[in-house]
Amino acid sequence: MAPSQPVRKLVPETGSTSSDDRLPMMLRSVRCDPESLQRMKDDQVVDLIRDTDAEISKLQAVQLRAIANLSVRRRQAPSAASEVALALSITEHRARAIVSAASALIVRLPRMLNLMDDGRLDLYRAMKVTDATAWLSHEHVGAVDATLEDRIEGRNATQVRRAATYAAAHADPEGAALRTEQKLVERRFVLHHQDTGVTHLSVNNAPTEKATAAYARIDKAARALKTPEEARSLDQLRADVAMDLLLSGTGGPSERTEVFVHIDLDTYLGLSETPAALAGRGPIAAALARHIIGGPDTALRRVLTDPRTGQALELSPTRYPLHRDEFIRVRDQECRQPGCTRPAQSCGVEATRAEGGAEGTADQPVTYCSRHRSLKRQPGWDYEVTSDGTVNVATPAGQVHSTTPPSIQPDRRRGKLSWKKARKG
Repeated sequence: MAPSQPVRKLVPETGSTSSDDRLPMMLRSVRCDPESLQRMKDDQVVDLIRDTDAEISKLQAVQLRAIANLSVRRRQAPSAASEVALALSITEHRARAIVSAASALIVRLPRMLNLMDDGRLDLYRAMKVTDATAWLSHEHVGAVDATLEDRIEGRNATQVRRAATYAAAHADPEGAALRTEQKLVERRFVLHHQDTGVTHLSVNNAPTEKATAAYARIDKAARALKTPEEARSLDQLRADVAMDLLLSGTGGPSERTEVFVHIDLDTYLGLSETPAALAGRGPIAAALARHIIGGPDTALRRVLTDPRTGQALELSPTRYPLHRDEFIRVRDQECRQPGCTRPAQSCGVEATRAEGGAEGTADQPVTYCSRHRSLKRQPGWDYEVTSDGTVNVATPAGQVHSTTPPSIQPDRRRGKLSWKKARKG
Protein backbone atom coordinates (compact mmCIF):
# COMPACT_ATOMS: atom_id res chain seq x y z
CA MET A 1 0.00 0.00 0.00
CA ALA A 2 1.44 3.34 -1.01
CA PRO A 3 2.13 5.78 1.80
CA SER A 4 -0.41 8.57 2.13
CA GLN A 5 0.60 11.95 0.72
CA PRO A 6 0.29 15.14 2.80
CA VAL A 7 -2.58 17.39 1.74
CA ARG A 8 -1.42 20.87 0.74
CA LYS A 9 -3.55 23.57 2.29
CA LEU A 10 -4.89 26.14 -0.18
CA VAL A 11 -5.19 28.96 2.37
CA PRO A 12 -2.74 30.19 4.99
CA GLU A 13 -3.17 28.75 8.43
CA THR A 14 -4.89 31.52 10.36
CA GLY A 15 -6.94 29.58 12.86
CA SER A 16 -10.66 30.28 12.65
CA THR A 17 -10.23 33.59 10.82
CA SER A 18 -12.62 33.79 7.87
CA SER A 19 -11.53 34.69 4.35
CA ASP A 20 -13.39 38.01 4.57
CA ASP A 21 -11.48 38.92 7.73
CA ARG A 22 -8.17 37.48 6.58
CA LEU A 23 -7.73 39.60 3.45
CA PRO A 24 -7.87 43.03 5.19
CA MET A 25 -5.37 41.73 7.74
CA MET A 26 -3.01 40.56 5.01
CA LEU A 27 -3.38 43.80 3.07
CA ARG A 28 -2.54 45.85 6.16
CA SER A 29 0.44 43.62 6.80
CA VAL A 30 1.76 44.06 3.25
CA ARG A 31 1.24 47.83 3.31
CA CYS A 32 3.02 48.22 6.62
CA ASP A 33 5.74 45.73 5.83
CA PRO A 34 6.22 44.98 2.11
CA GLU A 35 8.88 42.45 3.06
CA SER A 36 6.14 40.29 4.59
CA LEU A 37 5.48 39.02 1.08
CA GLN A 38 8.93 37.47 1.11
CA ARG A 39 8.02 35.47 4.21
CA MET A 40 4.86 34.01 2.66
CA LYS A 41 4.76 30.59 1.09
CA ASP A 42 4.03 30.33 -2.62
CA ASP A 43 0.47 29.16 -2.05
CA GLN A 44 -0.16 32.07 0.30
CA VAL A 45 1.03 34.58 -2.32
CA VAL A 46 -1.21 32.99 -4.95
CA ASP A 47 -4.14 33.06 -2.52
CA LEU A 48 -3.49 36.75 -1.90
CA ILE A 49 -3.52 37.42 -5.64
CA ARG A 50 -6.79 35.52 -6.00
CA ASP A 51 -8.43 37.08 -2.93
CA THR A 52 -7.57 40.65 -3.93
CA ASP A 53 -8.94 39.99 -7.42
CA ALA A 54 -12.20 38.78 -5.87
CA GLU A 55 -12.44 41.93 -3.75
CA ILE A 56 -11.81 44.10 -6.81
CA SER A 57 -14.66 42.32 -8.60
CA LYS A 58 -16.99 43.00 -5.67
CA LEU A 59 -16.06 46.69 -5.67
CA GLN A 60 -16.57 46.85 -9.43
CA ALA A 61 -20.11 45.54 -8.92
CA VAL A 62 -20.78 48.36 -6.47
CA GLN A 63 -19.29 50.89 -8.89
CA LEU A 64 -21.47 49.58 -11.73
CA ARG A 65 -24.60 50.03 -9.63
CA ALA A 66 -23.55 53.61 -8.89
CA ILE A 67 -22.88 54.29 -12.58
CA ALA A 68 -26.25 52.83 -13.57
CA ASN A 69 -27.93 54.94 -10.90
CA LEU A 70 -26.29 58.10 -12.23
CA SER A 71 -27.43 57.20 -15.75
CA VAL A 72 -31.03 56.82 -14.51
CA ARG A 73 -30.82 60.17 -12.73
CA ARG A 74 -29.70 61.72 -16.01
CA ARG A 75 -32.64 60.02 -17.78
CA GLN A 76 -30.29 57.80 -19.80
CA ALA A 77 -28.82 60.90 -21.50
CA PRO A 78 -25.57 60.29 -23.45
CA SER A 79 -23.96 63.03 -21.37
CA ALA A 80 -23.94 60.65 -18.38
CA ALA A 81 -20.99 58.89 -20.01
CA SER A 82 -19.18 62.23 -20.20
CA GLU A 83 -19.62 62.65 -16.44
CA VAL A 84 -18.27 59.16 -15.81
CA ALA A 85 -15.32 59.82 -18.12
CA LEU A 86 -14.39 62.95 -16.20
CA ALA A 87 -14.89 61.32 -12.81
CA LEU A 88 -12.69 58.33 -13.64
CA SER A 89 -10.20 60.09 -15.95
CA ILE A 90 -10.96 57.68 -18.78
CA THR A 91 -11.87 58.23 -22.42
CA GLU A 92 -15.50 58.80 -23.32
CA HIS A 93 -15.39 55.72 -25.54
CA ARG A 94 -14.47 53.62 -22.51
CA ALA A 95 -17.01 55.42 -20.33
CA ARG A 96 -19.85 54.77 -22.79
CA ALA A 97 -18.94 51.08 -22.82
CA ILE A 98 -18.98 50.90 -19.00
CA VAL A 99 -22.30 52.77 -18.72
CA SER A 100 -23.82 50.39 -21.25
CA ALA A 101 -22.40 47.36 -19.43
CA ALA A 102 -23.71 48.62 -16.08
CA SER A 103 -27.23 48.94 -17.43
CA ALA A 104 -27.07 45.54 -19.15
CA LEU A 105 -25.82 43.72 -16.06
CA ILE A 106 -28.45 45.21 -13.78
CA VAL A 107 -31.44 44.95 -16.11
CA ARG A 108 -30.61 42.02 -18.40
CA LEU A 109 -27.90 39.89 -16.80
CA PRO A 110 -28.53 39.83 -13.02
CA ARG A 111 -26.86 36.43 -12.60
CA MET A 112 -23.62 37.80 -14.07
CA LEU A 113 -23.83 40.73 -11.67
CA ASN A 114 -24.35 38.30 -8.79
CA LEU A 115 -21.16 36.53 -9.83
CA MET A 116 -19.38 39.88 -9.56
CA ASP A 117 -20.93 40.41 -6.11
CA ASP A 118 -19.48 37.05 -5.09
CA GLY A 119 -16.05 37.95 -6.47
CA ARG A 120 -16.22 35.25 -9.16
CA LEU A 121 -16.38 37.49 -12.26
CA ASP A 122 -14.54 40.75 -12.90
CA LEU A 123 -15.66 43.68 -15.03
CA TYR A 124 -13.40 42.84 -17.97
CA ARG A 125 -14.85 39.35 -18.36
CA ALA A 126 -18.37 40.54 -17.57
CA MET A 127 -18.15 43.00 -20.46
CA LYS A 128 -17.34 40.09 -22.78
CA VAL A 129 -20.80 38.77 -21.89
CA THR A 130 -22.57 42.13 -22.26
CA ASP A 131 -20.92 42.68 -25.65
CA ALA A 132 -21.82 39.20 -26.90
CA THR A 133 -25.46 39.49 -25.80
CA ALA A 134 -26.19 43.16 -26.57
CA TRP A 135 -28.27 42.24 -29.63
CA LEU A 136 -30.47 39.66 -27.89
CA SER A 137 -34.05 40.25 -26.86
CA HIS A 138 -34.81 40.37 -23.14
CA GLU A 139 -36.26 36.85 -23.28
CA HIS A 140 -33.25 35.38 -25.04
CA VAL A 141 -30.70 37.18 -22.90
CA GLY A 142 -32.36 35.80 -19.79
CA ALA A 143 -31.83 32.29 -21.09
CA VAL A 144 -28.16 33.02 -21.81
CA ASP A 145 -27.73 34.53 -18.34
CA ALA A 146 -29.03 31.32 -16.79
CA THR A 147 -26.93 29.12 -19.09
CA LEU A 148 -23.67 30.93 -18.33
CA GLU A 149 -24.13 31.19 -14.58
CA ASP A 150 -22.37 27.89 -13.89
CA ARG A 151 -20.13 27.84 -16.96
CA ILE A 152 -17.82 30.85 -16.90
CA GLU A 153 -16.27 30.88 -13.44
CA GLY A 154 -12.56 30.19 -13.76
CA ARG A 155 -12.50 30.85 -17.50
CA ASN A 156 -10.36 33.55 -19.03
CA ALA A 157 -11.74 36.43 -21.08
CA THR A 158 -11.38 34.67 -24.44
CA GLN A 159 -13.15 31.58 -23.13
CA VAL A 160 -15.92 33.71 -21.62
CA ARG A 161 -16.41 35.57 -24.91
CA ARG A 162 -16.61 32.32 -26.85
CA ALA A 163 -19.01 30.74 -24.37
CA ALA A 164 -21.26 33.82 -24.40
CA THR A 165 -21.17 34.08 -28.19
CA TYR A 166 -22.10 30.42 -28.58
CA ALA A 167 -24.89 30.64 -26.01
CA ALA A 168 -26.30 33.76 -27.70
CA ALA A 169 -26.25 32.18 -31.16
CA HIS A 170 -27.86 29.02 -29.76
CA ALA A 171 -30.60 31.05 -28.09
CA ASP A 172 -31.43 33.03 -31.25
CA PRO A 173 -29.87 31.55 -34.41
CA GLU A 174 -31.88 33.77 -36.75
CA GLY A 175 -30.82 36.84 -34.84
CA ALA A 176 -27.19 35.72 -35.04
CA ALA A 177 -27.42 35.71 -38.84
CA LEU A 178 -28.97 39.18 -38.84
CA ARG A 179 -26.24 40.38 -36.49
CA THR A 180 -23.59 39.36 -38.99
CA GLU A 181 -25.36 41.45 -41.61
CA GLN A 182 -25.53 44.38 -39.21
CA LYS A 183 -21.83 44.11 -38.42
CA LEU A 184 -21.09 44.39 -42.13
CA VAL A 185 -23.14 47.59 -42.22
CA GLU A 186 -20.98 48.92 -39.35
CA ARG A 187 -17.67 48.28 -41.11
CA ARG A 188 -15.18 51.10 -40.67
CA PHE A 189 -11.59 52.15 -41.19
CA VAL A 190 -9.83 53.04 -37.93
CA LEU A 191 -6.72 55.11 -37.15
CA HIS A 192 -5.25 54.82 -33.66
CA HIS A 193 -2.06 56.71 -32.76
CA GLN A 194 0.24 55.01 -30.28
CA ASP A 195 2.83 56.46 -27.90
CA THR A 196 6.03 55.62 -29.79
CA GLY A 197 5.56 57.65 -32.95
CA VAL A 198 3.79 54.82 -34.79
CA THR A 199 0.12 54.25 -35.59
CA HIS A 200 -2.30 51.33 -35.67
CA LEU A 201 -4.43 51.15 -38.83
CA SER A 202 -7.25 48.63 -39.22
CA VAL A 203 -10.42 47.75 -41.09
CA ASN A 204 -13.12 46.61 -38.67
CA ASN A 205 -16.04 44.34 -39.57
CA ALA A 206 -14.77 43.60 -43.07
CA PRO A 207 -16.38 40.69 -44.95
CA THR A 208 -14.39 37.60 -44.02
CA GLU A 209 -13.92 36.42 -47.58
CA LYS A 210 -12.64 39.82 -48.74
CA ALA A 211 -10.36 40.25 -45.73
CA THR A 212 -8.92 36.78 -46.28
CA ALA A 213 -8.36 37.49 -49.98
CA ALA A 214 -6.74 40.86 -49.20
CA TYR A 215 -4.39 39.25 -46.68
CA ALA A 216 -3.50 36.53 -49.19
CA ARG A 217 -2.64 39.14 -51.83
CA ILE A 218 -0.47 41.12 -49.43
CA ASP A 219 1.20 37.97 -48.12
CA LYS A 220 1.98 36.78 -51.67
CA ALA A 221 3.55 40.13 -52.59
CA ALA A 222 5.55 40.20 -49.36
CA ARG A 223 6.90 36.68 -49.90
CA ALA A 224 7.94 37.60 -53.44
CA LEU A 225 10.04 40.43 -51.99
CA LYS A 226 11.65 38.21 -49.35
CA THR A 227 14.92 37.52 -51.13
CA PRO A 228 18.15 36.50 -49.37
CA GLU A 229 19.29 40.13 -49.64
CA GLU A 230 16.08 41.52 -48.06
CA ALA A 231 16.66 42.46 -44.41
CA ARG A 232 13.01 43.08 -43.59
CA SER A 233 10.98 40.32 -41.95
CA LEU A 234 7.81 38.96 -43.54
CA ASP A 235 5.70 40.89 -41.04
CA GLN A 236 7.49 44.11 -41.93
CA LEU A 237 7.13 43.40 -45.63
CA ARG A 238 3.41 42.72 -45.27
CA ALA A 239 2.94 46.03 -43.44
CA ASP A 240 4.96 47.94 -46.07
CA VAL A 241 3.13 46.31 -48.98
CA ALA A 242 -0.25 47.06 -47.40
CA MET A 243 0.63 50.73 -46.87
CA ASP A 244 1.96 51.09 -50.42
CA LEU A 245 -1.22 49.54 -51.83
CA LEU A 246 -3.40 51.85 -49.75
CA LEU A 247 -1.50 54.98 -50.74
CA SER A 248 -1.05 54.36 -54.45
CA GLY A 249 -2.75 51.12 -55.37
CA THR A 250 0.47 49.94 -57.00
CA GLY A 251 3.08 50.14 -54.28
CA GLY A 252 4.33 53.44 -55.70
CA PRO A 253 5.00 56.85 -54.10
CA SER A 254 2.95 58.13 -51.17
CA GLU A 255 0.01 60.44 -51.54
CA ARG A 256 0.01 63.90 -49.98
CA THR A 257 -1.73 64.27 -46.62
CA GLU A 258 -1.99 66.91 -43.89
CA VAL A 259 -0.82 66.69 -40.29
CA PHE A 260 0.11 69.38 -37.77
CA VAL A 261 3.57 69.00 -36.22
CA HIS A 262 4.75 71.38 -33.50
CA ILE A 263 8.54 71.59 -33.30
CA ASP A 264 10.92 74.19 -31.90
CA LEU A 265 13.57 75.83 -34.07
CA ASP A 266 16.56 74.12 -32.43
CA THR A 267 15.01 70.69 -32.96
CA TYR A 268 14.11 71.52 -36.55
CA LEU A 269 17.72 72.57 -37.23
CA GLY A 270 19.08 69.43 -35.60
CA LEU A 271 20.65 71.35 -32.70
CA SER A 272 18.37 69.68 -30.17
CA GLU A 273 16.61 66.34 -29.77
CA THR A 274 13.71 67.78 -27.78
CA PRO A 275 10.55 65.79 -28.68
CA ALA A 276 8.07 67.46 -31.01
CA ALA A 277 4.30 66.93 -30.98
CA LEU A 278 1.84 65.64 -33.55
CA ALA A 279 -1.57 67.25 -33.04
CA GLY A 280 -4.11 64.72 -31.86
CA ARG A 281 -1.44 62.14 -30.98
CA GLY A 282 1.04 63.71 -28.59
CA PRO A 283 4.86 63.67 -28.33
CA ILE A 284 6.94 62.17 -31.14
CA ALA A 285 10.70 61.75 -31.46
CA ALA A 286 12.68 64.66 -32.89
CA ALA A 287 14.04 62.53 -35.74
CA LEU A 288 10.54 61.44 -36.74
CA ALA A 289 9.33 65.06 -36.68
CA ARG A 290 12.17 66.16 -38.94
CA HIS A 291 11.38 63.29 -41.31
CA ILE A 292 7.70 64.27 -41.47
CA ILE A 293 8.37 67.94 -42.18
CA GLY A 294 11.18 67.21 -44.63
CA GLY A 295 8.84 66.53 -47.55
CA PRO A 296 8.75 68.82 -50.62
CA ASP A 297 5.18 70.00 -49.93
CA THR A 298 5.73 70.96 -46.28
CA ALA A 299 4.45 74.40 -45.27
CA LEU A 300 6.25 75.92 -42.27
CA ARG A 301 4.43 78.41 -40.02
CA ARG A 302 6.15 80.56 -37.42
CA VAL A 303 4.38 80.54 -34.05
CA LEU A 304 5.32 83.17 -31.45
CA THR A 305 4.89 81.84 -27.92
CA ASP A 306 4.83 83.15 -24.37
CA PRO A 307 8.37 82.55 -23.01
CA ARG A 308 6.96 81.59 -19.60
CA THR A 309 4.26 79.11 -20.60
CA GLY A 310 4.99 78.21 -24.21
CA GLN A 311 1.40 79.05 -25.16
CA ALA A 312 0.81 80.39 -28.66
CA LEU A 313 0.46 84.16 -29.02
CA GLU A 314 0.74 84.76 -32.77
CA LEU A 315 0.74 82.74 -35.97
CA SER A 316 2.45 83.86 -39.16
CA PRO A 317 0.33 83.43 -42.32
CA THR A 318 1.27 81.49 -45.42
CA ARG A 319 -1.45 83.38 -47.23
CA TYR A 320 -3.23 86.66 -46.56
CA PRO A 321 -5.39 87.46 -44.76
CA LEU A 322 -4.88 85.01 -41.89
CA HIS A 323 -8.25 83.64 -40.75
CA ARG A 324 -8.79 83.90 -36.99
CA ASP A 325 -9.83 80.25 -36.70
CA GLU A 326 -6.45 79.11 -38.05
CA PHE A 327 -4.68 80.65 -35.08
CA ILE A 328 -7.24 79.25 -32.61
CA ARG A 329 -6.70 75.71 -33.91
CA VAL A 330 -2.91 76.04 -33.78
CA ARG A 331 -3.13 77.48 -30.27
CA ASP A 332 -5.49 74.83 -28.87
CA GLN A 333 -4.00 71.85 -30.80
CA GLU A 334 -6.87 69.58 -29.70
CA CYS A 335 -10.48 69.74 -28.51
CA ARG A 336 -10.45 71.62 -25.19
CA GLN A 337 -12.87 69.25 -23.45
CA PRO A 338 -10.91 67.63 -20.59
CA GLY A 339 -9.60 64.28 -21.77
CA CYS A 340 -10.46 64.70 -25.46
CA THR A 341 -7.62 64.32 -27.98
CA ARG A 342 -9.44 65.04 -31.23
CA PRO A 343 -7.03 67.13 -33.38
CA ALA A 344 -7.97 70.80 -33.63
CA GLN A 345 -8.04 70.71 -37.43
CA SER A 346 -11.01 68.33 -37.09
CA CYS A 347 -12.78 70.60 -34.59
CA GLY A 348 -15.01 73.63 -34.79
CA VAL A 349 -14.28 76.96 -33.14
CA GLU A 350 -17.01 78.13 -30.81
CA ALA A 351 -17.40 81.13 -28.52
CA THR A 352 -17.36 80.25 -24.83
CA ARG A 353 -18.50 82.42 -21.94
CA ALA A 354 -15.69 84.37 -20.30
CA GLU A 355 -15.20 83.94 -16.55
CA GLY A 356 -17.54 86.16 -14.59
CA GLY A 357 -19.65 86.95 -17.63
CA ALA A 358 -19.78 90.63 -16.79
CA GLU A 359 -21.48 92.97 -19.24
CA GLY A 360 -19.11 93.97 -22.00
CA THR A 361 -16.92 90.90 -21.50
CA ALA A 362 -16.38 89.22 -24.83
CA ASP A 363 -16.84 85.47 -25.19
CA GLN A 364 -13.63 83.58 -25.96
CA PRO A 365 -13.22 81.31 -29.01
CA VAL A 366 -12.24 77.72 -28.18
CA THR A 367 -11.97 74.52 -30.23
CA TYR A 368 -14.43 71.68 -29.57
CA CYS A 369 -15.08 68.50 -31.52
CA SER A 370 -18.62 67.92 -32.73
CA ARG A 371 -19.50 65.68 -29.78
CA HIS A 372 -18.43 68.20 -27.18
CA ARG A 373 -19.97 71.14 -29.00
CA SER A 374 -23.23 69.23 -28.56
CA LEU A 375 -22.46 68.36 -24.93
CA LYS A 376 -21.80 72.04 -24.21
CA ARG A 377 -25.48 72.75 -24.93
CA GLN A 378 -26.88 69.97 -22.72
CA PRO A 379 -28.80 70.92 -19.55
CA GLY A 380 -26.65 70.99 -16.43
CA TRP A 381 -23.36 71.48 -18.26
CA ASP A 382 -21.58 74.82 -17.95
CA TYR A 383 -18.45 76.03 -19.76
CA GLU A 384 -16.33 79.10 -19.11
CA VAL A 385 -12.89 80.42 -20.07
CA THR A 386 -10.71 82.28 -17.58
CA SER A 387 -8.48 85.21 -18.41
CA ASP A 388 -5.44 82.92 -18.77
CA GLY A 389 -7.24 80.63 -21.24
CA THR A 390 -8.16 77.86 -18.79
CA VAL A 391 -11.40 76.09 -19.75
CA ASN A 392 -13.58 75.14 -16.76
CA VAL A 393 -16.25 72.51 -17.39
CA ALA A 394 -18.93 72.04 -14.72
CA THR A 395 -20.89 68.77 -14.82
CA PRO A 396 -24.51 68.29 -13.74
CA ALA A 397 -23.19 66.76 -10.49
CA GLY A 398 -21.45 70.03 -9.60
CA GLN A 399 -17.91 68.83 -10.32
CA VAL A 400 -15.60 71.21 -12.17
CA HIS A 401 -12.86 69.89 -14.46
CA SER A 402 -10.30 72.26 -15.92
CA THR A 403 -7.72 72.28 -18.69
CA THR A 404 -5.02 74.84 -19.25
CA PRO A 405 -4.03 75.94 -22.75
CA PRO A 406 -1.43 73.51 -24.17
CA SER A 407 2.14 74.63 -24.70
CA ILE A 408 3.48 74.81 -28.23
CA GLN A 409 7.05 74.41 -26.97
CA PRO A 410 7.67 70.68 -26.44
CA ASP A 411 9.92 71.13 -23.42
CA ARG A 412 7.19 73.09 -21.65
CA ARG A 413 4.22 71.05 -22.79
CA ARG A 414 2.01 70.39 -19.82
CA GLY A 415 -0.63 68.43 -21.66
CA LYS A 416 -4.26 68.41 -20.63
CA LEU A 417 -4.44 68.61 -16.86
CA SER A 418 -7.78 67.82 -15.28
CA TRP A 419 -8.88 68.02 -11.68
CA LYS A 420 -12.04 68.36 -9.63
CA LYS A 421 -13.25 70.96 -7.19
CA ALA A 422 -16.56 71.97 -5.70
CA ARG A 423 -18.67 74.27 -7.80
CA LYS A 424 -18.97 77.72 -6.33
CA GLY A 425 -22.30 79.22 -5.48
